[in-house]
Amino acid sequence: MSSLQNHFLIAMPTLDDPFFQRSVTYICEHNEDGAMGLVVNQPVDLTVGGLLKQLEIVVPDASKTLDLPVYAGGPLARDRGFVLHAPVDHWRSSLRLSDDFMITTSKDILESMGQGTPPDKFILTLGYAGWDAGQLEQELAENSWLTIPADPDILFNTPVRERWQKAAARLGIDVWQLGPDVGHA
Repeated sequence: MSSLQNHFLIAMPTLDDPFFQRSVTYICEHNEDGAMGLVVNQPVDLTVGGLLKQLEIVVPDASKTLDLPVYAGGPLARDRGFVLHAPVDHWRSSLRLSDDFMITTSKDILESMGQGTPPDKFILTLGYAGWDAGQLEQELAENSWLTIPADPDILFNTPVRERWQKAAARLGIDVWQLGPDVGHA
């Protein structure tokens, strides 16, 4: 099995799971025990500032970070926050996933957002997606997903509504022209 860690899963148009329709999922971990990822293009009706206020973290009014959306990272542990960000090494429990991405779950990164000193580039998700051993491989065999190496440009610089199409376009594919019998990319 080849690991899909640091890859994007791009939902096929035929994937009818309401949570994953037209989703792009960053795979944080993938091994023989299963996989864990964060959906990066499904904003919820909550901003970073709104979440920080719910957590009683004092926020300055001037921070541009406060208006950024919070994303539904997956159907599991939806009360748990994950910050996927460009590499910076000064938060507790930050884990380097690749040269381009780190993940942090500690509250100190949220406090830094409240103080107007967030990572330069980040997205905040609530929840995560998880697959048991062999489950993701089965879904790939069923043509539920396309995969590409994760691209920080898609994650941090592409408007959320364009991430799904842009990710597929990296394969030279217009996702709207795909049918259920397509092969793997």
